[in-house]
Amino acid sequence: MSYLGNIFHPERFQGRGKLDRYFEGWYFKLVSRDERHTIAFIPGLSVNREDPHAFIQVFLSRTETNGTSLSTRYFRFEKDQFTFEPDRFEIAIGNCGFSKEHLVIDLTDPSITLCGSVSFSDIIPIRKTLFMPNIMGIFGYFTFMECYHGVISMTHKLHGNLVLNGETISFDDGKGYIEKDWGRSFPSAYVWLQSNHFSSFGTSLMFSYAEIPFLGLHFKGLIANLIYGGKEYRFATYNFSRVLREDLREGSVFYRLKKGRLFLEVDAVSDHQISLASPRNGKMVEQIKEGLSGIIHIRLLRGKKIIIEDTGLHAGIEIMKQKPSNN
Repeated sequence: MSYLGNIFHPERFQGRGKLDRYFEGWYFKLVSRDERHTIAFIPGLSVNREDPHAFIQVFLSRTETNGTSLSTRYFRFEKDQFTFEPDRFEIAIGNCGFSKEHLVIDLTDPSITLCGSVSFSDIIPIRKTLFMPNIMGIFGYFTFMECYHGVISMTHKLHGNLVLNGETISFDDGKGYIEKDWGRSFPSAYVWLQSNHFSSFGTSLMFSYAEIPFLGLHFKGLIANLIYGGKEYRFATYNFSRVLREDLREGSVFYRLKKGRLFLEVDAVSDHQISLASPRNGKMVEQIKEGLSGIIHIRLLRGKKIIIEDTGLHAGIEIMKQKPSNN
Protein backbone atom coordinates (compact mmCIF):
# COMPACT_ATOMS: atom_id res chain seq x y z
CA MET A 1 0.00 0.00 0.00
CA SER A 2 1.88 3.08 -1.24
CA TYR A 3 1.42 6.71 -0.23
CA LEU A 4 0.90 7.85 -3.82
CA GLY A 5 -1.39 4.92 -4.50
CA ASN A 6 -3.68 6.04 -1.70
CA ILE A 7 -3.69 9.63 -2.96
CA PHE A 8 -4.85 8.52 -6.41
CA HIS A 9 -7.27 6.03 -4.82
CA PRO A 10 -8.93 7.89 -1.93
CA GLU A 11 -11.63 5.21 -1.81
CA ARG A 12 -9.14 2.92 -0.05
CA PHE A 13 -8.87 2.93 3.73
CA GLN A 14 -6.49 5.77 4.61
CA GLY A 15 -6.24 5.37 8.37
CA ARG A 16 -3.78 2.53 8.81
CA GLY A 17 -1.65 3.20 11.88
CA LYS A 18 -3.86 6.01 13.23
CA LEU A 19 -4.24 5.81 17.01
CA ASP A 20 -6.06 9.00 18.03
CA ARG A 21 -8.02 12.03 16.72
CA TYR A 22 -8.97 10.37 13.44
CA PHE A 23 -12.14 9.47 11.58
CA GLU A 24 -12.90 7.93 8.21
CA GLY A 25 -16.30 7.48 6.63
CA TRP A 26 -17.77 6.51 3.27
CA TYR A 27 -21.11 7.73 1.89
CA PHE A 28 -23.20 5.37 -0.27
CA LYS A 29 -26.43 6.87 -1.60
CA LEU A 30 -29.04 4.64 -3.26
CA VAL A 31 -32.24 5.82 -4.96
CA SER A 32 -34.79 3.31 -6.23
CA ARG A 33 -35.98 3.47 -9.83
CA ASP A 34 -39.47 4.61 -8.78
CA GLU A 35 -37.74 7.30 -6.66
CA ARG A 36 -39.88 6.47 -3.61
CA HIS A 37 -36.95 5.17 -1.56
CA THR A 38 -33.61 6.80 -0.87
CA ILE A 39 -31.18 5.12 1.52
CA ALA A 40 -27.75 6.42 2.46
CA PHE A 41 -25.24 4.21 4.27
CA ILE A 42 -22.30 5.81 6.07
CA PRO A 43 -19.87 3.13 7.27
CA GLY A 44 -16.85 4.38 9.12
CA LEU A 45 -14.33 4.33 11.92
CA SER A 46 -13.93 6.66 14.90
CA VAL A 47 -10.39 6.52 16.32
CA ASN A 48 -9.77 8.19 19.67
CA ARG A 49 -8.67 7.19 23.15
CA GLU A 50 -12.02 7.69 24.90
CA ASP A 51 -14.53 5.99 22.59
CA PRO A 52 -12.96 4.14 19.67
CA HIS A 53 -15.49 2.25 17.57
CA ALA A 54 -16.70 1.40 14.09
CA PHE A 55 -20.13 2.50 12.95
CA ILE A 56 -22.72 2.37 10.20
CA GLN A 57 -25.14 5.27 9.99
CA VAL A 58 -28.32 4.55 8.03
CA PHE A 59 -30.34 7.42 6.57
CA LEU A 60 -33.80 6.46 5.28
CA SER A 61 -36.01 8.67 3.12
CA ARG A 62 -39.43 7.55 1.86
CA THR A 63 -41.59 9.65 -0.47
CA GLU A 64 -45.35 9.24 -0.22
CA THR A 65 -48.27 11.20 -1.63
CA ASN A 66 -48.51 13.15 1.63
CA GLY A 67 -44.79 14.06 1.78
CA THR A 68 -41.38 12.69 2.66
CA SER A 69 -40.46 10.90 5.89
CA LEU A 70 -36.87 10.78 7.18
CA SER A 71 -35.28 8.60 9.83
CA THR A 72 -31.75 7.66 10.89
CA ARG A 73 -30.06 4.90 12.85
CA TYR A 74 -26.54 4.72 14.27
CA PHE A 75 -25.17 1.20 14.61
CA ARG A 76 -22.09 0.87 16.84
CA PHE A 77 -19.49 -1.88 16.52
CA GLU A 78 -16.27 -2.70 18.31
CA LYS A 79 -13.26 -1.20 16.57
CA ASP A 80 -11.83 -4.63 15.77
CA GLN A 81 -15.02 -5.48 13.85
CA PHE A 82 -13.76 -3.10 11.14
CA THR A 83 -11.52 -4.82 8.58
CA PHE A 84 -10.10 -3.65 5.26
CA GLU A 85 -8.11 -4.76 2.25
CA PRO A 86 -4.88 -2.70 2.01
CA ASP A 87 -4.54 -2.48 -1.79
CA ARG A 88 -8.13 -2.04 -2.88
CA PHE A 89 -11.36 -0.54 -1.61
CA GLU A 90 -13.07 -3.26 0.36
CA ILE A 91 -14.13 -2.88 3.98
CA ALA A 92 -16.26 -4.93 6.35
CA ILE A 93 -18.01 -3.93 9.55
CA GLY A 94 -19.63 -6.82 11.40
CA ASN A 95 -21.62 -8.78 8.82
CA CYS A 96 -21.78 -5.82 6.40
CA GLY A 97 -19.45 -5.26 3.47
CA PHE A 98 -18.76 -2.27 1.22
CA SER A 99 -16.74 -1.82 -1.96
CA LYS A 100 -16.82 0.10 -5.22
CA GLU A 101 -18.72 -2.78 -6.81
CA HIS A 102 -21.36 -3.64 -4.21
CA LEU A 103 -22.62 -3.48 -0.64
CA VAL A 104 -23.98 -6.20 1.64
CA ILE A 105 -26.16 -5.20 4.59
CA ASP A 106 -27.17 -7.16 7.70
CA LEU A 107 -28.32 -4.78 10.44
CA THR A 108 -30.78 -5.23 13.30
CA ASP A 109 -31.76 -3.22 16.34
CA PRO A 110 -35.01 -3.09 18.37
CA SER A 111 -36.69 -0.81 15.82
CA ILE A 112 -35.29 -1.88 12.45
CA THR A 113 -34.19 -4.91 10.48
CA LEU A 114 -32.37 -4.18 7.23
CA CYS A 115 -30.62 -6.75 5.06
CA GLY A 116 -29.80 -7.52 1.44
CA SER A 117 -27.23 -6.69 -1.22
CA VAL A 118 -26.94 -4.16 -4.03
CA SER A 119 -24.32 -4.16 -6.79
CA PHE A 120 -23.12 -1.24 -8.92
CA SER A 121 -22.35 -0.90 -12.63
CA ASP A 122 -21.51 1.82 -15.17
CA ILE A 123 -19.61 3.84 -12.56
CA ILE A 124 -18.68 7.37 -13.65
CA PRO A 125 -15.47 8.40 -11.84
CA ILE A 126 -13.98 11.86 -11.72
CA ARG A 127 -11.15 12.94 -14.02
CA LYS A 128 -7.66 12.63 -12.50
CA THR A 129 -4.29 14.08 -13.49
CA LEU A 130 -0.94 14.47 -11.75
CA PHE A 131 -2.08 17.96 -10.70
CA MET A 132 -5.50 16.63 -9.70
CA PRO A 133 -4.90 13.16 -8.20
CA ASN A 134 -8.32 13.28 -6.56
CA ILE A 135 -11.18 15.75 -6.08
CA MET A 136 -9.01 17.89 -3.75
CA GLY A 137 -6.54 18.69 -6.51
CA ILE A 138 -3.08 19.74 -5.37
CA PHE A 139 -4.33 19.82 -1.74
CA GLY A 140 -4.66 16.04 -1.91
CA TYR A 141 -0.85 15.78 -1.65
CA PHE A 142 -0.65 17.70 1.63
CA THR A 143 -0.42 15.64 4.81
CA PHE A 144 -1.63 18.24 7.34
CA MET A 145 -5.20 18.99 6.23
CA GLU A 146 -7.93 18.78 8.87
CA CYS A 147 -10.35 17.01 6.55
CA TYR A 148 -9.93 15.23 3.21
CA HIS A 149 -12.65 14.52 0.67
CA GLY A 150 -12.88 11.88 -2.03
CA VAL A 151 -15.42 11.28 -4.81
CA ILE A 152 -15.60 7.64 -5.88
CA SER A 153 -18.54 7.65 -8.29
CA MET A 154 -20.47 10.63 -9.60
CA THR A 155 -23.27 8.31 -10.69
CA HIS A 156 -23.87 4.64 -11.40
CA LYS A 157 -26.61 2.03 -11.87
CA LEU A 158 -27.90 -0.18 -9.08
CA HIS A 159 -28.94 -3.84 -9.08
CA GLY A 160 -30.43 -5.76 -6.16
CA ASN A 161 -32.82 -5.58 -3.24
CA LEU A 162 -32.87 -4.56 0.40
CA VAL A 163 -35.43 -5.86 2.89
CA LEU A 164 -36.52 -3.22 5.42
CA ASN A 165 -38.67 -4.54 8.29
CA GLY A 166 -40.03 -7.27 6.02
CA GLU A 167 -40.67 -5.00 3.02
CA THR A 168 -38.59 -5.74 -0.08
CA ILE A 169 -37.28 -2.60 -1.78
CA SER A 170 -36.01 -3.10 -5.32
CA PHE A 171 -33.06 -1.00 -6.41
CA ASP A 172 -32.88 -2.53 -9.88
CA ASP A 173 -32.16 0.24 -12.42
CA GLY A 174 -31.89 2.78 -9.62
CA LYS A 175 -29.09 5.34 -9.26
CA GLY A 176 -26.22 5.55 -6.82
CA TYR A 177 -23.45 7.90 -5.69
CA ILE A 178 -20.33 7.26 -3.55
CA GLU A 179 -17.95 9.65 -1.78
CA LYS A 180 -16.00 9.77 1.48
CA ASP A 181 -14.29 11.96 4.11
CA TRP A 182 -11.38 11.35 6.46
CA GLY A 183 -9.13 13.30 8.82
CA ARG A 184 -9.69 14.86 12.25
CA SER A 185 -12.86 16.98 12.02
CA PHE A 186 -15.42 18.29 9.58
CA PRO A 187 -15.01 21.97 8.61
CA SER A 188 -16.48 24.48 11.06
CA ALA A 189 -18.72 25.87 8.32
CA TYR A 190 -19.59 24.43 4.93
CA VAL A 191 -22.23 23.82 2.28
CA TRP A 192 -22.44 20.42 0.59
CA LEU A 193 -24.82 19.53 -2.23
CA GLN A 194 -25.26 16.47 -4.43
CA SER A 195 -27.76 15.19 -6.99
CA ASN A 196 -27.63 12.83 -9.95
CA HIS A 197 -31.38 12.93 -10.67
CA PHE A 198 -31.56 15.51 -13.44
CA SER A 199 -33.81 15.29 -16.50
CA SER A 200 -30.78 15.04 -18.82
CA PHE A 201 -29.42 11.49 -18.62
CA GLY A 202 -26.06 11.04 -16.91
CA THR A 203 -25.98 14.53 -15.40
CA SER A 204 -24.55 14.65 -11.88
CA LEU A 205 -23.41 17.43 -9.54
CA MET A 206 -21.43 17.50 -6.32
CA PHE A 207 -20.67 20.83 -4.65
CA SER A 208 -18.67 21.74 -1.56
CA TYR A 209 -17.74 25.17 -0.22
CA ALA A 210 -16.05 25.09 3.15
CA GLU A 211 -14.01 27.03 5.69
CA ILE A 212 -10.59 25.34 5.49
CA PRO A 213 -7.87 25.71 8.17
CA PHE A 214 -4.45 25.93 6.50
CA LEU A 215 -1.07 26.56 8.14
CA GLY A 216 -2.61 28.55 10.98
CA LEU A 217 -4.87 30.55 8.66
CA HIS A 218 -8.22 29.91 6.99
CA PHE A 219 -9.51 30.10 3.45
CA LYS A 220 -12.76 29.27 1.66
CA GLY A 221 -12.25 26.10 -0.36
CA LEU A 222 -14.47 25.44 -3.38
CA ILE A 223 -15.07 22.17 -5.22
CA ALA A 224 -17.93 21.84 -7.70
CA ASN A 225 -17.95 18.97 -10.16
CA LEU A 226 -20.60 18.70 -12.87
CA ILE A 227 -20.95 15.81 -15.29
CA TYR A 228 -23.05 16.66 -18.36
CA GLY A 229 -23.10 15.15 -21.82
CA GLY A 230 -20.17 12.91 -20.99
CA LYS A 231 -17.99 15.91 -20.10
CA GLU A 232 -16.71 17.05 -16.71
CA TYR A 233 -16.89 20.69 -15.68
CA ARG A 234 -14.91 21.36 -12.50
CA PHE A 235 -14.89 24.62 -10.58
CA ALA A 236 -12.36 24.56 -7.73
CA THR A 237 -10.06 26.78 -5.73
CA TYR A 238 -7.05 24.91 -7.13
CA ASN A 239 -7.99 25.60 -10.78
CA PHE A 240 -8.53 29.32 -10.07
CA SER A 241 -12.32 29.26 -10.09
CA ARG A 242 -14.05 32.01 -8.13
CA VAL A 243 -17.28 32.45 -6.21
CA LEU A 244 -18.91 35.57 -7.62
CA ARG A 245 -21.99 35.41 -5.44
CA GLU A 246 -23.10 33.52 -2.35
CA ASP A 247 -26.56 33.78 -0.79
CA LEU A 248 -27.16 31.73 2.37
CA ARG A 249 -30.75 31.58 3.53
CA GLU A 250 -32.63 29.33 5.92
CA GLY A 251 -32.84 26.01 4.14
CA SER A 252 -31.57 27.30 0.81
CA VAL A 253 -28.41 28.55 -0.92
CA PHE A 254 -27.45 30.22 -4.18
CA TYR A 255 -24.00 30.37 -5.79
CA ARG A 256 -22.63 31.85 -8.97
CA LEU A 257 -19.20 30.48 -9.92
CA LYS A 258 -16.72 31.50 -12.62
CA LYS A 259 -13.83 29.72 -14.31
CA GLY A 260 -12.56 31.48 -17.40
CA ARG A 261 -15.59 32.04 -19.66
CA LEU A 262 -17.61 29.35 -17.86
CA PHE A 263 -20.23 30.26 -15.27
CA LEU A 264 -22.15 27.87 -13.02
CA GLU A 265 -25.23 28.91 -11.06
CA VAL A 266 -26.43 26.60 -8.31
CA ASP A 267 -29.73 27.22 -6.49
CA ALA A 268 -30.58 24.61 -3.85
CA VAL A 269 -33.54 24.22 -1.49
CA SER A 270 -34.04 21.72 1.35
CA ASP A 271 -37.13 21.97 3.54
CA HIS A 272 -36.87 18.61 5.33
CA GLN A 273 -33.72 17.65 7.24
CA ILE A 274 -32.65 15.37 10.08
CA SER A 275 -29.59 15.08 12.32
CA LEU A 276 -26.59 12.88 11.58
CA ALA A 277 -23.52 12.28 13.75
CA SER A 278 -20.32 13.95 12.55
CA PRO A 279 -16.69 13.97 13.75
CA ARG A 280 -14.68 16.36 15.91
CA ASN A 281 -11.12 15.28 16.68
CA GLY A 282 -12.05 11.77 15.63
CA LYS A 283 -15.03 11.51 17.98
CA MET A 284 -18.54 11.23 16.55
CA VAL A 285 -19.90 13.87 18.92
CA GLU A 286 -21.15 16.62 16.60
CA GLN A 287 -24.49 16.87 14.82
CA ILE A 288 -25.14 18.00 11.27
CA LYS A 289 -28.44 18.43 9.44
CA GLU A 290 -28.94 16.72 6.09
CA GLY A 291 -31.88 16.20 3.77
CA LEU A 292 -32.18 13.63 0.98
CA SER A 293 -35.18 15.17 -0.76
CA GLY A 294 -33.78 18.57 -1.75
CA ILE A 295 -33.98 20.28 -5.11
CA ILE A 296 -31.01 21.79 -6.99
CA HIS A 297 -31.47 24.03 -10.03
CA ILE A 298 -28.35 24.54 -12.14
CA ARG A 299 -27.36 26.73 -15.09
CA LEU A 300 -24.05 26.29 -16.88
CA LEU A 301 -23.08 29.07 -19.28
CA ARG A 302 -20.17 29.81 -21.59
CA GLY A 303 -20.21 33.58 -21.70
CA LYS A 304 -23.92 34.34 -22.14
CA LYS A 305 -24.74 31.09 -23.92
CA ILE A 306 -26.55 28.50 -21.80
CA ILE A 307 -24.98 25.03 -22.08
CA ILE A 308 -27.40 23.35 -19.68
CA GLU A 309 -30.26 24.40 -17.45
CA ASP A 310 -31.78 21.62 -15.39
CA THR A 311 -33.24 20.68 -12.01
CA GLY A 312 -31.96 17.82 -9.85
CA LEU A 313 -34.19 15.97 -7.40
CA HIS A 314 -33.51 13.71 -4.39
CA ALA A 315 -30.63 16.00 -3.54
CA GLY A 316 -28.43 15.57 -0.51
CA ILE A 317 -28.06 19.00 1.09
CA GLU A 318 -26.08 20.07 4.17
CA ILE A 319 -25.81 23.71 5.22
CA MET A 320 -23.51 24.12 8.22
CA LYS A 321 -23.21 27.76 9.21
CA GLN A 322 -20.38 29.13 11.30
CA LYS A 323 -21.09 28.74 15.01
CA PRO A 324 -21.04 31.93 17.10
CA SER A 325 -17.79 32.62 18.91
CA ASN A 326 -17.71 32.08 22.68
CA ASN A 327 -15.58 35.19 23.14
